[in-house]
Amino acid sequence: MMIIMHTDATKEQVAAAVARIEDNGLSAHLIHGEERTVIGVVGDGRMIIRDQFLHLPGVDRVMPISHPYKLASREFIPEYSKFPLDGVRVGDNGIVLIAGPCSVESRSQLLETAYAVREAGAHALRGGAFKPRTSPYSFQGLGEAGLEMLAEAREATGMPVVTEIMSPEQIPLLTRYADVLQIGARNMQNYSLLNAVGKSQHPVLLKRSMMASIEELLMAAEYILSHGNRRVMLCERGIRSFETATRNTTDINAVPVLKSLTHLPVILDPSHSTGHWEYVAAIARAGIAAGADGLIVEVHNNPTEAKSDGAQSLKPERFAEMVSQVRAVSEAVGRSLAPVPVSEPSVVGAIAK
Repeated sequence: MMIIMHTDATKEQVAAAVARIEDNGLSAHLIHGEERTVIGVVGDGRMIIRDQFLHLPGVDRVMPISHPYKLASREFIPEYSKFPLDGVRVGDNGIVLIAGPCSVESRSQLLETAYAVREAGAHALRGGAFKPRTSPYSFQGLGEAGLEMLAEAREATGMPVVTEIMSPEQIPLLTRYADVLQIGARNMQNYSLLNAVGKSQHPVLLKRSMMASIEELLMAAEYILSHGNRRVMLCERGIRSFETATRNTTDINAVPVLKSLTHLPVILDPSHSTGHWEYVAAIARAGIAAGADGLIVEVHNNPTEAKSDGAQSLKPERFAEMVSQVRAVSEAVGRSLAPVPVSEPSVVGAIAK
């Protein structure tokens, strides 16, 4: 439930309401608005009598939250969440583009791709240093050496880095290098990992599992939010169906549905949701028209030689063409791409370019 305080409620009255919540074994999450404070009450409150809060000094009203997810709900936070990411505001009016290779394979491969996507209009660089693969014999990533290359690419291009985390034990290492921790589809319901990244207070990109409902995705986000980490992006990356023509089935419905249910930014992954580079641009255009706050796209300087997901990776020139198309679609529906922050290329970047 939500406790809405009066506009003139004092700090002491808010503190008293929080103390009463905690006395009942529940957690209090404060949202300080321009006019009033709202307290989200999280936990099993089925036996709590609402009147004990309603009659507290400074309390205006008490409202139930109908969804099982509380902190992720737009009932709790009606305004869309926005947060800065190295000069870009995720969830704001501007559409954010995240691009880069599925896996970091070499310094030259990463730097060449990073500079190409930045020049085309990307705002952030994606790249996997640790790769959860279906087969134990497939390329598993370069580990910390890959993270060091990502950090070098960030220094060279000025783009923040998005990379996947696979276990709670990796948090100290990855937070040294990554600006955003990506939780992959296979780990969407890894609750120890969700709790750990929530406690880290690091920005998170949470991907929907290929077999998860929208409610299950939002409940997974709730684990992260419950630790006070509000910098969470949701990612629709396709679900498993009977269709075999594509790698997954793009649930384009999920974009407007999520925008209606949650305040969290929604990112679409047209690469994993199709599995074929030929369809990536079309689904990217559809996602922007549907209201996605951003895209995460796989780009490789030489897809035929990629060690993972080459079939769904765009060449840099095709990514640049896709950006142009996405910009046109965004303008057609009254939106725009986020401006790319201006940064001076480093010596490393100049050499790579």
